Amino acid sequence: MKFKALLFDINGTVTDILTSESDEELYRVTANFLKFNGVSISPGELKALYFDLNRQQRHESPEEFPEFDVKKIFQAVIEEYGDHAHVPVNLAAQAATVFRAASQFRLEPYTGVTEVLTMMKKRYHLGAVSDGQSLWARPELRMAGLEKFFEFVIVSGDHGFRKPDKRMFTMALEKFHITPAETVYVGNDMYRDVYGAKNAGIKSIFFKSNQGEHSFCGAEPDYIIYNFNELPRAVEFLETHS
Repeated sequence: MKFKALLFDINGTVTDILTSESDEELYRVTANFLKFNGVSISPGELKALYFDLNRQQRHESPEEFPEFDVKKIFQAVIEEYGDHAHVPVNLAAQAATVFRAASQFRLEPYTGVTEVLTMMKKRYHLGAVSDGQSLWARPELRMAGLEKFFEFVIVSGDHGFRKPDKRMFTMALEKFHITPAETVYVGNDMYRDVYGAKNAGIKSIFFKSNQGEHSFCGAEPDYIIYNFNELPRAVEFLETHS
């Protein structure tokens, strides 16, 4: 069967990214930025509050697989510690962006990604379905030079739930107006990507990269690749044997 679309995870699948939210320098930089904008909070207080609010959001969510909203986290910080007469509009989004930038140590496409996506875009519709925050995911795709390949980017932070929730996958099918049988999902995590795609009735190609869970009971990909350059062959195999 000829597929009409390919769906991709972002971090760990098309981008090789390394971030750390435990690094103390991250909270010093972000706290300094906030102080410049009328929000007086120490790095230690910011770190504790960031993780507390993150946990609280997910705990209070009615979703089975809840996702947090980083902008709401920083808005809560601003409301508690800010001098509201001097806080700029959109400071929460700006602070969240500084926070992510300061946490980043590596961001680049995996070997072969640009060339393979260039080739595949000529034959298929391409979409991105990823866990994360839009404030981070979309700029990082641009920074890696990959945003141009995708007709849309679905990010879990915009919806309050994350993979393996099958709605993350069915939203993409609806955008392309296709059935599960007409697409393949490419990801690097056996639980969130492979298991999630299976529950949505979508075939999966597992990219065994340097990130993600490489095993999960009940998750069986339809094909495994160890180098991104192997993707065209994997798709061809699934088309031939579907």
